[in-house]
Amino acid sequence: MSRDHALSIWRAGVAAVQPSSFIPAFIQVRDDRLFVAGQEIPLSPSGSLAVIGAGKAGATMVQAFEAALGPNLLARMKGLVNVLDSAADEARLPIRLHGARPEGDPLPTVAGEAGSRAMLELVQSLGPDDTVIALISGGASALLPLPVPGVTLAEKRETTSLLSKAGATIGELNAVRKHLSLVKGGRMAEASRAGRWISLILSDVIGNPLDVIASGPSAADPTTYAEALAVIQRFRLEKRLPASVMKHLERGRQGLEPETPKQMPKQVSNVIVAENSMALQAASKEASALGYEVIVESEPIQGVARVEGANLIERALKHRAASADKPVCLLAGGEPVVPRVVPGGKGGRNQEMALGAYSKIAATGFAGCLLAAGTDGEDGPTDAAGAFCDGEVLQAARRLRLDPAAYFVASRSYDFFAKTGGLLKTGPTGTNVMDLVVILA
Repeated sequence: MSRDHALSIWRAGVAAVQPSSFIPAFIQVRDDRLFVAGQEIPLSPSGSLAVIGAGKAGATMVQAFEAALGPNLLARMKGLVNVLDSAADEARLPIRLHGARPEGDPLPTVAGEAGSRAMLELVQSLGPDDTVIALISGGASALLPLPVPGVTLAEKRETTSLLSKAGATIGELNAVRKHLSLVKGGRMAEASRAGRWISLILSDVIGNPLDVIASGPSAADPTTYAEALAVIQRFRLEKRLPASVMKHLERGRQGLEPETPKQMPKQVSNVIVAENSMALQAASKEASALGYEVIVESEPIQGVARVEGANLIERALKHRAASADKPVCLLAGGEPVVPRVVPGGKGGRNQEMALGAYSKIAATGFAGCLLAAGTDGEDGPTDAAGAFCDGEVLQAARRLRLDPAAYFVASRSYDFFAKTGGLLKTGPTGTNVMDLVVILA
């Protein structure tokens, strides 16, 4: 029953952060008056509502947003949101769902660039009577690519890939991406001529920093060209990145390129509408209903994935030893890192976390289950959301004589769990609030 219970608890967390569960609280229509996040939107006869956005939850956010509006307001809307190819619907009106990348490949595409350019042109075409509603969710950094002149999409993609494989954090990645973009780092909202801009943001970043989520298309950017260059130097990538990228960043450091905005116009507001703690709360409620004593980790997971996995098992064992007769459910959320990926490796941070738990489970005789998975249904560039690590995986690994250390060295956590039956494959979930880990002891 451990796997079934772990998956039920994880799914309860994911369900709580589906846009249909929270968007209605932020959109109200009263006598054809529109209120978004508590703000009344002036609707002049000539004004229109433009909806833009990007992210793994883009399609479900659009659906929930439209469901909250009446037909009179829908008729005044227009827009485009960049989404995963599997959720695309170019013919859909009034808001097009534009396919910007395939599943399992978190790097920017030409289609994503075209959609981003169309959004930029739309917000630039608006006037003071118009309003922009931006629907932003995790994954939008890759879905919203529009490089600065002189840098090609392929060069920006190469830059992102090299930094990711070197182990750069999301903050470090975004410091570089924002300074190579026409829309990130507040530049999309800065370019708008609309009289009002409200971003509804589903957070996939620890602490919910507005400038980091989706690289902050409508948020002031505290980072600088100098800091972007420092990230590249930290990972010793100066000679490996495209010359055009290094040239642009160096020109920016010298003041020859405009900096990202350090404050936003007063008509721009950003509202967090959902985050990881909501998933943890719902998962905790489900675990309690299933009869577990629940402990929710107070600090988010953000260390090295394999280390975090082992540490979580150790903490679960301590809680179980201290409990009475009840089984224990330890819950944690966050986003660990994989410092380095060996060329040819395959896996994601959740699979690495589960593999990190393997040795601790084997050494301690742990009787239970760990499930680590991304709430978006994607774990790295794979078709898995994450992985289980439990007695079934241990038995399979021993039967097949697999050495987990060898899979660590080769960055092949996906292959390990594929062979041992531990992969969790859900497909895109329609939301994204980082990772959710469930440990049953």
